[in-house]
Amino acid sequence: MAAKEKLEAVLNVALRVPSIMLLDVLYRWDVSSFFQQIQRSSLSNNPLFQYKYLALNMHYVGYILSVVLLTLPRQHLVQLYLYFLTALLLYAGHQISRDYVRSELESAYEGPMYLEPLSMNRFTTALIGQLVVCTLCSCVMKTKQIWLFSAHMLPLLARLCLVPLETIVIINKFAMIFTGLEVLYFLGSNLLVPYNLAKSAYRELVQVVEVYGLLALGMSLWNQLVVPVLFMVFWLVLFALQIYSYFSTRDQPASRERLLFLFLTSIAECCSTPYSLLGLVFTVSFVALGVLTLCKFYLQGYRAFMNDPAMNRGMTEGVTLLILAVQTGLIELQVVHRAFLLSIILFIVVASILQSMLEIADPIVLALGASRDKSLWKHFRAVSLCLFLLVFPAYMAYMICQFFHMDFWLLIIISSSILTSLQVLGTLFIYVLFMVEEFRKEPVENMDDVIYYVNGTYRLLEFLVALCVVAYGVSETIFGEWTVMGSMIIFIHSYYNVWLRAQLGWKSFLLRRDAVNKIKSLPVATKEQLEKHNDICAICYQDMKSAVITPCSHFFHAGCLKKWLYVQETCPLCHCHLKNSSQLPGLGTEPVPQPHAGAEQNVVLQEGTDPPDQERPPGTGMEEGSRDNNECVARRSESQEGTCEPKEHPASAKDEACPVEVSLEEKKQE
Repeated sequence: MAAKEKLEAVLNVALRVPSIMLLDVLYRWDVSSFFQQIQRSSLSNNPLFQYKYLALNMHYVGYILSVVLLTLPRQHLVQLYLYFLTALLLYAGHQISRDYVRSELESAYEGPMYLEPLSMNRFTTALIGQLVVCTLCSCVMKTKQIWLFSAHMLPLLARLCLVPLETIVIINKFAMIFTGLEVLYFLGSNLLVPYNLAKSAYRELVQVVEVYGLLALGMSLWNQLVVPVLFMVFWLVLFALQIYSYFSTRDQPASRERLLFLFLTSIAECCSTPYSLLGLVFTVSFVALGVLTLCKFYLQGYRAFMNDPAMNRGMTEGVTLLILAVQTGLIELQVVHRAFLLSIILFIVVASILQSMLEIADPIVLALGASRDKSLWKHFRAVSLCLFLLVFPAYMAYMICQFFHMDFWLLIIISSSILTSLQVLGTLFIYVLFMVEEFRKEPVENMDDVIYYVNGTYRLLEFLVALCVVAYGVSETIFGEWTVMGSMIIFIHSYYNVWLRAQLGWKSFLLRRDAVNKIKSLPVATKEQLEKHNDICAICYQDMKSAVITPCSHFFHAGCLKKWLYVQETCPLCHCHLKNSSQLPGLGTEPVPQPHAGAEQNVVLQEGTDPPDQERPPGTGMEEGSRDNNECVARRSESQEGTCEPKEHPASAKDEACPVEVSLEEKKQE
């Protein structure tokens, strides 16, 4: 069943490719120049080529037929191709019969065939050919009436009966007329089939539009026609034909430089129409998708497809190529200029693919460095891919600077390549820090600050490069040639790569500054308080040699609490709101609950149900079972059993009751 579905999918694409090729040929066909050539040739007296409007009508009819073939359902399309194949077989039978009659007339032998070996050989060959044609026609049309396709065998039967050769010529013409009448009868009997198909298709389209809308109709046609695969196959066929036509006319092998030029010119030749340009766009999209999928498979193996079976990537590179081709007028240029411009556009596409590869590799490499996985093969794959992404973009930028004159598009390529190399360098630096921390068996001091400074440096460089690119583009637009598409690209680049990045960086800086100020405002635990507390940090599960005390009297590492405050401004254990010490009435011995949060929790606890789930970071020390009792804080003990025991509060708050217990007491009194 799966093989049948795959065969149907292949036929659904393969049978529609000729319709797109016909559209491409009709787009290339210039009717005016065609008529000028006809007038100079011997066909100028032919009545079929006397009127130009007739050719124009045929041109439009060809467009209509191509669209009909493109949108036909698969079952009707297969049936139409079978009818066309039958017509070709009947024509082949006619050719076999005509060649046999011609050879008999040239030999001028009218005696028995078994007396002449050459005549017997001609007869046997023609008879076998006609039998094969009749059998194939009956199989294709799924009928047992084989006599319907055997009219071309009449000249053979007449020759077997020793009919004169002049009469055999008449019989051959009669066989041709009879076959033509059969074809006309078949066409007449199915004359209303196209009308009925168009009527049913129109009714179905109207029904789909009324129920689901035009967007659903477009998506349905897109999926049924498999448009991306269809245009990709069409372009690959064009490219293969172009390469074959080149090598079929060349006797000596080409050099390496000649092969590169041949590759670019062949691609340029296959981008001269909108249909072939769309084919190249979808081909580039699939190539980019394959490269990115291979990159993820190289890093993670088969696990890359478990959680992400369909990677929605590759379309960005195709859309980039389409926008650049439309903006530069690629299909209107000559072949040499088109090949040169196409090489620059392909450089931009390669730079985009490298950036997408880095987006895939960056989290995987950092996660591998932070984990305790000691597989050397995994680390080798990650580091080798990072080294490739470090060296290749820099080499590509160097080659562009060597062989091309600098302009706006080349500046975008070079800036993207340099930023990719810089980002890979930052990723490798953080990976090395993680590995050093792993070998030291203890956390590195201020690791979070180092990572922040590395990422901040890269983001600052990225922002400055994007600003320089925008400034260069604006100056080129003002003092050079102004275009609407170029202005739109500069505007989009300014918004996404300058304005949004500046906003994101400023917001990250403010959050980090507020977190640092909050940490500085909290009191630092003394050595006696740490010995009396005698517990681990509830965030990182490490011993506390130094700690800060929250207003709700909980102890945390300053660095761990600072990371938590980047996310939300509450205590990781009791979710009390944390304020600066200048905003608190005292030193923080009294917890300050969030508005409405405590009341909601009290109501839930009073009804005997679980409190609402709070968002907690991994390693907060809270077990799931502690939600069913009235303990304020339950931490994981240092032993491996993972039991939860209520811990004593520091001396400054040992006489204070838990906020949840106080609220329960108030509820009981009420």
